[in-house]
Amino acid sequence: MDWIDWFDAHDYEIARQVLQRGVGALAFVAFWSTLNQFRPLLGEHGLLPVPVLLQLSSRLRGPTVFRWGYTDQRLVAVAIAGLVLAASVILGLPQLGPPWLPMLVFLVLWILYLSIVNVGQTFYGFGWEMLLCEALFTVAFLGSINEPPPIMIIVAVWWLVFRLEFGAGMIKIRGGSEWRDLTALMYHHETQPMPNPVSRQAHLLPKWFHKGEVLGNHFAQLIVPFLLFVPGPVGSSAAAIVILTQLWLIVTGNFAWLNWITVVLAASAVTDSAWHWLIPAIPTDLGTDAASTPLWWFVIVAAVAVLLLALSWRPVQNLFSRRQLMNASFNRWMLVNAYGAFGTVTKRRIEIVVEGTLAESPDADAEWCEYEFKGKPGDLRRMPPQWAPYHLRLDWLMWFLPLGRIWEPWFEMFLLRLLEADAATLKLIRIDPFDGRQPRWVRARAYHYRFSTHAEYRETGERWVRTLQGEVIPPAGLR
Repeated sequence: MDWIDWFDAHDYEIARQVLQRGVGALAFVAFWSTLNQFRPLLGEHGLLPVPVLLQLSSRLRGPTVFRWGYTDQRLVAVAIAGLVLAASVILGLPQLGPPWLPMLVFLVLWILYLSIVNVGQTFYGFGWEMLLCEALFTVAFLGSINEPPPIMIIVAVWWLVFRLEFGAGMIKIRGGSEWRDLTALMYHHETQPMPNPVSRQAHLLPKWFHKGEVLGNHFAQLIVPFLLFVPGPVGSSAAAIVILTQLWLIVTGNFAWLNWITVVLAASAVTDSAWHWLIPAIPTDLGTDAASTPLWWFVIVAAVAVLLLALSWRPVQNLFSRRQLMNASFNRWMLVNAYGAFGTVTKRRIEIVVEGTLAESPDADAEWCEYEFKGKPGDLRRMPPQWAPYHLRLDWLMWFLPLGRIWEPWFEMFLLRLLEADAATLKLIRIDPFDGRQPRWVRARAYHYRFSTHAEYRETGERWVRTLQGEVIPPAGLR
């Protein structure tokens, strides 16, 4: 039927490939992170055990395959299934078949990861979890290489990027004054949850550069997203600006897969013609050989587009609300969500340092040794490592402790596991100073961390300077 051709996006074949394989790759990272960390954090003997949640909660956050019972073996099965399916998408195997095949693979990935997030409690309470869920559902309807990409789904991805970027921009404008007086980035590189190898150098750049960063951020998040909906060179240019700003965030920080998936999603607005202009070796007729879209597939895609449009009403209201919600879902399926981050920027970096001792008594003569985490600052000489897009969930929550209650239930259980020298818990950290032996006592102290200046680094070789703020949890033992 010729009229269906109006809904085919022939100039977005590369965009489809990037979306399907890119979202698949980040789903692989997410399932890999789950396989490695879920059991010690949330498993049968975890810090916040899922079986306890299932017993106490009459209504879960949303649907989950674990509703009928959780075991660590079932979690492993779900994670491995997710890894296998995500790997198949990365290789492009389902995309070789009829359009229902990649749709089925992505929808299964969506259900599996949604199941994990909905029992993940605070360890899965990050905005990029629901972002991945929404992306998996949306790209499920991009079809296969045998028919052109549907323009309705391409536009739905633009709408997702718009909410992601414009929502973050509005959160900042409505948030702390540091975003309005252009000083936010004078603190952010130093106080962000998990700095990376470049963060210190970025922090030490001149103040005028940091003010330019904020202006560039406002332009990229408050103005550019509107241009994504203009097909052709304008939309491609807008996508390029979003991608470049996200690449700067990738270079200077560790935000799990948030920036990486934003790059992938923004690429949806780059046309094949733009790719050809940038790299002449890329042909301009990639999507012209595909057969016409079958009517049954058009009906499915149109129904999904109508569903996403209907679910957009509350997110639109939220964008323009004075009480704008950040990283909120308005339905149990985590579709068409509200996004945003860093409405305020922390001015001082406070780190909770956990220590243990083998001494019989935690008196003044006791020798205390620090536990080192994989990602968060600790050792003053250690260069902050690069972990993103991999997500270190324990390290991230350690950053939040000084911002709220220090006696979080999971942190109390974490200290107990350290006293027990629990092997699974110790695998979550970088250095156990006791090599598997049980400490007699543990405690937590707060330190103010700041990046060393160039002169301080040349003199001491230390990348951080820290000052003790006090003891936040006194010595505690198993008794």
